[in-house]
Amino acid sequence: MPLFSGRCYSNVKLAGKTAIVTGCNTGIGKETVLDFYKRGAKVIMACRNIDKAEAAKNDIEQTCKDLPEKGDLVVEKCDLTSLKSVREFSKKILDTEPYVNILVNNAGVMMCPKGVTEDGFETQFGTNHLGHFLLTMLLLPCIKNSTPARIVTVSSAAYIRNDINFDDLNYEKRNYNAGEAYSQSKLANILFSRELAAKLKAHNIEGVNTYSLHPGVIRTELGRHMDEMLFKGARRIVGALFYPFFKSPELGAQTTIYCAVDEKCANETGLYYSDCVVKNLNRRGLNDESAKKLWEKSVELVKLDFDPFTAVHSGVASK
Repeated sequence: MPLFSGRCYSNVKLAGKTAIVTGCNTGIGKETVLDFYKRGAKVIMACRNIDKAEAAKNDIEQTCKDLPEKGDLVVEKCDLTSLKSVREFSKKILDTEPYVNILVNNAGVMMCPKGVTEDGFETQFGTNHLGHFLLTMLLLPCIKNSTPARIVTVSSAAYIRNDINFDDLNYEKRNYNAGEAYSQSKLANILFSRELAAKLKAHNIEGVNTYSLHPGVIRTELGRHMDEMLFKGARRIVGALFYPFFKSPELGAQTTIYCAVDEKCANETGLYYSDCVVKNLNRRGLNDESAKKLWEKSVELVKLDFDPFTAVHSGVASK
């Protein structure tokens, strides 16, 4: 257990609320679903691998079988490496769900070998940022109807290492560096969350708050590519050296849960958290020019063809 780890102590119940968590068949995503389920929420598990998600769902239900006032768990296909999949998932949600009170952009890949998504984007930038950007924009008309609502994006302290290279987002002109690409995608998460808060305010949309966070260094499958990118046995060696500082998935999920439910941050938006408290961002995370440029570029890359801030939810919520 790490020397210090923040915890969410809120007893808030989520009965009647709907939450969406991406990438939640394992790790901190699964722990987040477990927490929301215990609080009584309907939790939509948006995952790429349906079989693994169903297994996680069954495990959570079995763990909580004797607990009262549980929520409901629903597994839906959502592959963040495919904008088509994100659009299909979002359409289904808009057609069937009257409200989305909590959106947790949790899914991610870390330090993977060079590759591209289905749409031709560098894997980490395309998955960690662009997939979640499109998902959030498509669901925003529904989220606006679900206030108070929160949009929580899981980033990383690794954002501090590199700026975003807008001239070569997909590493077509430079040598690929997995760590640098990961840092770029995590900085994008923070800038997106901050710019989203600014745009919501500019459109006089109240009751929708945004949060980005560093979950800590966690014992999960996220580092599974370390042996490929560094050397055979690297993951085991790093794990042994830094074990005292690693969090369990349960502890690693605490800041996500805090941002999603805790009363203490209910009136905060656009901020960055670690160990359940607000943390100061460095110059990269506070660069408003980069945030605006990233937003414009993201709209272009995902081919967003409507204004989510003025769009009206035309699904079940309006009927």
